Amino acid sequence: MEQLMNTLKQNDGRERIPVLRLELDYELVTLHDAMVNEDLVAINNAKNRLRQLRAELIEYGVFR
Repeated sequence: MEQLMNTLKQNDGRERIPVLRLELDYELVTLHDAMVNEDLVAINNAKNRLRQLRAELIEYGVFR
């Protein structure tokens, strides 16, 4: 059963990686705009979201 769950998780990860990359690009643009506007709240929100995306990408083995 555990092996089946790992296989399903890997397949979901492969499908999710392209979406994560798009989300990563979007958040980088958001961070840039926030930095240009010196909006500290938006900067912190974007950085937190980028950390979440990074953690998810690491979980799927993109950054090994």
